[in-house]
Amino acid sequence: MINVKDLTKRYARTTAVDHISFEVAQGQIVGFLGPNGAGKTTTMRMLTCFLPPSSGTATVAGFDVLEQPLQVKKRIGYLPETPPIYPEMSTSEYLRFVGKLKGLSGAELDRRVDYVCGRCAVAEVKTKLLGKLSKGYRQRVGLAQAIIHNPDVLILDEPTAGLDPKQINETRDLIKDLAGEHTIILSTHILPEVEQTCQQVIIINRGKLVATDSVRNLQARARGAESVLIEVAGRAEVLDPLMVQRKLEQVPGIARVVAKQEFDSRLVFELETSKGRFVRGDVARAVVESGWDLNELRPAAMSLEEVFLQLTGEDAAKPEETPVEVHA
Repeated sequence: MINVKDLTKRYARTTAVDHISFEVAQGQIVGFLGPNGAGKTTTMRMLTCFLPPSSGTATVAGFDVLEQPLQVKKRIGYLPETPPIYPEMSTSEYLRFVGKLKGLSGAELDRRVDYVCGRCAVAEVKTKLLGKLSKGYRQRVGLAQAIIHNPDVLILDEPTAGLDPKQINETRDLIKDLAGEHTIILSTHILPEVEQTCQQVIIINRGKLVATDSVRNLQARARGAESVLIEVAGRAEVLDPLMVQRKLEQVPGIARVVAKQEFDSRLVFELETSKGRFVRGDVARAVVESGWDLNELRPAAMSLEEVFLQLTGEDAAKPEETPVEVHA
């Protein structure tokens, strides 16, 4: 659905986007991440034909952003961080106005306005002025205008910025519902949102692509070696935390044991292994043979926040580095 090849944008002596390449399949939700100033907004502006690229190519739904910008715009819905609304208009007036700009008219326009009002839960404020709506409702109206012409691709820039937890959950659920029907690029700084919503992640830093893969694969690659969480249980009088930790440290292949939580009769540890060593079987035997109960033993993934910081830190994205390839 989206194919980007060596896309570059230069401003005088500054290179905002530096030869990035990626693909987004039809119906996917893709998280587009990077620190402030990394080039995310510039990339999105090129994909929406707001800015021309200096070099490279990008196609959306088979149309080139430089040679066929009108065809691309017809197939894209865009929600910037601040929704482009007119406060003196009512919700329905505004959506009809946007629909006409997108080429809708007559019965089709009426049908799409009713549809997006219901889909984005703004039907109850159709007659209210946009300037009188809450932040959450304005954000929903912004999303409604982005999908009113039923675009193939949705580009959402910080769609939950400034919303309360209930509104964030509602917006997140709506975005999930739109997947499949639309291909979605989601730019956000709320990384747990990406973990819960996106099937693929694209990370750029200093204008360069540093990773593109599934969340799970990125977490596994960033860890480099297996890390597991273990919960050990037993009678309080025999479950000495220090004794358990020392026993786990004696298992071959364990590089480090970190105590995570302690309860009356349960202890939780994170075990970091040496690279290439898979120790879960040996760990399970060590616990059982010591007379303790093994309540849980599972892989411990890095959070997406840890992966993001690792990939965009001071030493990340050097010119000679090769970005993580897609293995989704």
